[in-house]
Amino acid sequence: MSRVLVTGGAGYVGSHVVRALLDAGRNVVVLDDLSKGHRAAVRGAELIVADIADQQVLDRVLRDGAVSAVVHMVALCEVGASMVDPSSYYSQNVARGIGLLDAAVRNRVTRFVFSSTAAVYGDPVQIPIVEDHILRPTNPYGETKLAFERALAWYDRAYGMDHVVLRYFNAAGAHPDGSIGEDHEPESHLIPCLLRAVGKEDEAARIFGNDYPTRDGTCVRDYVHVSDLADAHLLALVAL
Repeated sequence: MSRVLVTGGAGYVGSHVVRALLDAGRNVVVLDDLSKGHRAAVRGAELIVADIADQQVLDRVLRDGAVSAVVHMVALCEVGASMVDPSSYYSQNVARGIGLLDAAVRNRVTRFVFSSTAAVYGDPVQIPIVEDHILRPTNPYGETKLAFERALAWYDRAYGMDHVVLRYFNAAGAHPDGSIGEDHEPESHLIPCLLRAVGKEDEAARIFGNDYPTRDGTCVRDYVHVSDLADAHLLALVAL
């Protein structure tokens, strides 16, 4: 049976995508260096611990693993960190992503789902943001995601790389059975930080920003449940 390669499948969103694929009867192989992900989050799928920059590993997985599609989840994704270290973000999100595309082309894998971000839109000029909203990122994180999106479009034109790009805002929540969820260290996501504060694991949850056009000056955030995101990735594969 052909398999789906999920890069970064041991991470937060990635592990939920893997679970959705397995529940749908898909054969899944995960490629993750475990720098952010967790081995325990990948159950029922083959896990290959490696860096996506390793072309030999990519060739072996794509060629010998009978892979028919790639779901690309690997990324650096902290907006603040991207502002102080754009080099790492261009290296991981663009350069290594291009290497993955090249390996897919070499091995005739032509179905690709890219987990992108709504940060490619930048400051919205209309709410809600529509799909064809102007693309104007305001930070290197969004810029690098957009750069890879554009490369993917050209790879489609040149090499027939059929693809779906999913742009979304903040993922939240956990699998309904409680077996996987947010597990970052250090934790920077708002909802887990609030829960930790309520549970008195930390002294307080910090809220950043006081000059937004809201009643109390704090930011309004849009969230999507991580299981809904996982289902969206599965539907994208079905569409391809």
